[in-house]
Amino acid sequence: MGLNAVDLLVIAAYLVGVTLFGLRFRRKERTLKGYFLADNTIPWWAISLSIVAAETSTLTIISVPGLAYEKDFRFLQLVIGYLVGRIVVSFVLVPQYFRGQLVTAYQLIDRRFGGRLRSLTAGLFLVTRAAAEGVRVFAVAIVIRVALGGLLTGLSDLSRDVVAIALVTVLTLIYTFEGGMAAVIWTDVVQLTIYLAGSVVALFSIVHLVPGGWPEIHRVAAEAGKFRFFDLSINLSTAYTLWAGVIGGAFLTTASHGTDQLIVQRLLSARSERQAKAALLSSGVAIFFQFSLFLLIGAVLFVFYKMFPPVRPFTRTDTIFPTYIVSRLPHGLSGLLISAILAAAMSNLSAALNSLSSTTVVDFLARIWPLSEEARRVQLSRRATIAWALLLFVLALLARNGGKVLEMGLSIASVAYGALLGVFLLGVLTKHASERGAMLGMVLGIGLNLYLWLFTSIAFTWYVVLGSAATFLVGYSASWLLRHTGTAQSNLRSAGGKS
Repeated sequence: MGLNAVDLLVIAAYLVGVTLFGLRFRRKERTLKGYFLADNTIPWWAISLSIVAAETSTLTIISVPGLAYEKDFRFLQLVIGYLVGRIVVSFVLVPQYFRGQLVTAYQLIDRRFGGRLRSLTAGLFLVTRAAAEGVRVFAVAIVIRVALGGLLTGLSDLSRDVVAIALVTVLTLIYTFEGGMAAVIWTDVVQLTIYLAGSVVALFSIVHLVPGGWPEIHRVAAEAGKFRFFDLSINLSTAYTLWAGVIGGAFLTTASHGTDQLIVQRLLSARSERQAKAALLSSGVAIFFQFSLFLLIGAVLFVFYKMFPPVRPFTRTDTIFPTYIVSRLPHGLSGLLISAILAAAMSNLSAALNSLSSTTVVDFLARIWPLSEEARRVQLSRRATIAWALLLFVLALLARNGGKVLEMGLSIASVAYGALLGVFLLGVLTKHASERGAMLGMVLGIGLNLYLWLFTSIAFTWYVVLGSAATFLVGYSASWLLRHTGTAQSNLRSAGGKS
């Protein structure tokens, strides 16, 4: 059917409404803690929902159903690892973050190792988060291209993508710029509610349209193996096996939720360490049910399009869910569902902008001008937010030539996470690891993950496991060798002096 004026009105109302809602939290912040941590006034349940929203982007909503449509439910094995990783972060890393007045994760590295390694870890976060976020923002263009294809017939694909990405980026920037972390978290809560409610509505609508309803859907999907959950095979080239899911997913989440400023900043916004742990652990349960919902939508869509084949075969699975929304749902409801997908995009983008800005200012600019007034730092933070919005816009356009957006985004992030997690574990679990040793380990960990990504068929789910292990072992060994070499040289100099 395509979208009509009613759908466009719903989308416009959502975009304006959520922007105005975010602006409600506008206030004249005078401290970095107020701007980036909301003065520790956010309750645990809001942080929990915000964490779920922050790790759920547009590419999640459109790509995860595509995984079940094309394959089955084996992606949930990775989500089991997500739950394990949250437990590790809660008991190993969260207590460290609440010892002192920290604003970013990388201040912990400074406290344990020193400024050089802090700059290296913070810089790695900025580069890889920006690259991964560019892929996520590009997913918005996929949705808009499908949703507004009839209205944008006079534009080239590039022009359509520019319009779509610019629209979402500008509106998200407005409330993130003005309201800081408070605006980010509370709009996350609203946007999460919108896209989950929209997804549930979409699921019931598909079930209603299939002759025979759920019993027939279950029969056809089960015969096609769509509900397959476990894969016990041992193959490093397969992304979704039980071992890759539980082990790789646990390492991935320990890194993303324990060393990535995007999530750590939310935990630091909690009222206490106990509330931060409650937020993190409860978000794991919510994530499991959320991914189950998206995969179920994909399986149901498989049955639907088996009975009602599309006019043109799908060339990429990322377009299946948006295509159904635009072509099969009643007007008004289509607009609501497109708004729900845009909600996820804006939620994730606002989180990225705030975390990139906080790391830029706290870990770099504030150290260059350590005597700057707090008001001046907040002003710099807002300017940094604008700069990152412009850069993410450019990176999103560059991501147009990539492959499957979900796995591409996860692969980019995983390359950095291995080295970051290895360094953080060196700092928390060992007493004798040195800054020089940790830096050597980190360089090797990054090099190994780049090699695995670019030159091998090893699945991205193993990148963090192998990268963090290499970083930890090399970093600890190098620290031991450097310490004993230094001691031996010192003894030789002392002996020479006595003789």
